Amino acid sequence: QVELVESGGGLVQPGGSLRLSCGASGVMSSINAMGWYRQCPGKQRELVAYITTGGRIHYADSVKGRFTISRDGAKNTVVLQMKSLKPEDTAVYYCNAGYSNVGYYSPTGYWGQGTQVTVSS
Repeated sequence: QVELVESGGGLVQPGGSLRLSCGASGVMSSINAMGWYRQCPGKQRELVAYITTGGRIHYADSVKGRFTISRDGAKNTVVLQMKSLKPEDTAVYYCNAGYSNVGYYSPTGYWGQGTQVTVSS
């Protein structure tokens, strides 16, 4: 029903910036939010940020003030602009289509393939 494709990962030095993009295609019915997750080796996947159709945005405490999530006018792409990157930001980043109401985000089974972000000197 929904296909998500991430791009923009790579290697960057500490303090640098990186821009991730996620393109969505297919039927988007009942979906009102898109989110970015990340997963480090040996750790559980964690929610980084999400944005709703109405423009409500949420960030994990670990990335507040450094990351910015946004969508284009057609609401079929989502961007994660990452600044002041730290080594602990190193992970595989995944795009997800989900549902959101005030105070929560619920992921669906629609995920991108993931894109690797490595922060190192």
